[in-house]
Amino acid sequence: MHFKVQTSELGFGPILAKFNAKNVEYSIRAFPLGGFVGFPDNDPESNIPVDDENLLKNRPVLDRLIVVSAGVIANIIFAYMIIFVQVVSVGLPVQEAFPGVLLAEVRASSAASRDGLLPGDVILAINGIELPKTGPSAVTEVVDIVKRNPKRNVLLKVGRGKQDYEIGITPDLNVDGTGRIGVQLSPNIKIEKIVAKNLLEAVSYAGRETWGLLYNVLDSLKQTFLNFSQSASKVAGPVAIIAVGAEVARSNIDGLYQFAALLNLNLAVINLLPLPALDGGSLALILIEAARGGRKLPLEVEQRIMSSGIMLIILLGLFLIVKDTLNLEFIKAML
Repeated sequence: MHFKVQTSELGFGPILAKFNAKNVEYSIRAFPLGGFVGFPDNDPESNIPVDDENLLKNRPVLDRLIVVSAGVIANIIFAYMIIFVQVVSVGLPVQEAFPGVLLAEVRASSAASRDGLLPGDVILAINGIELPKTGPSAVTEVVDIVKRNPKRNVLLKVGRGKQDYEIGITPDLNVDGTGRIGVQLSPNIKIEKIVAKNLLEAVSYAGRETWGLLYNVLDSLKQTFLNFSQSASKVAGPVAIIAVGAEVARSNIDGLYQFAALLNLNLAVINLLPLPALDGGSLALILIEAARGGRKLPLEVEQRIMSSGIMLIILLGLFLIVKDTLNLEFIKAML
């Protein structure tokens, strides 16, 4: 395939460097995330004939589908490469779950402290109910029973070191009528890092991890659409993304690998949505053309669709920037 290309840019933001080669302007921009290739198809100043077969708009449907999909594919490949580097350098964090719920913190003067619980204890059973090693569900079980039993004795089976103890605890009465014991609970898990021993292992580990992250991104997007009223407030823009990235860098440098990979996968998935001004919107127009037997939509219709989409994305971006800026302190508190 051969196409007429006008510009090729790496990253976004202010231009750091640029040069021309074979009538193509190449540039490197300040923020090395993503890239952009510009075609002269609709440039009124271009001296290329409008019927030139090497203009993108004049290429067969399959050729255009491949070109428009290239950005999405590149984001996925880049995410895989980031995870691959993590696998062969610092290693992948792997969680091993154990039965029970860990007491990560026991607050002073709380019911838990008063009745003998210590940080690092593991609640193995509560009121005779054995707790599984399924993480969040075990935590929920403990929270629910404590809330239902203010001022009533709750019997815990607690693991401490290599010994198990039975400890009775009486939750205090909360202002909302529920019980509380003053602890921070977390799943009883141990995190180890796996470093690939050879190239084959690295390829396999990176593939599985990338697929798992992509599945989580797709599932989160599905939940956003299915429960939009509840999840709309959690949608973040560029300011929040930068703030979260900075917090990740300060707290855990290893987490930057996962954060960068997730960012690329999110860009790939969002860019694939059939919205005007996104690659998914261009793909949708090409598929409509294919369904119409190769007949393009009228140019003014396409331009109207794309311009309305660009305006919508600009407005959404401005809204998210303002929202994120106002909520920066809240974001930091959540982390």
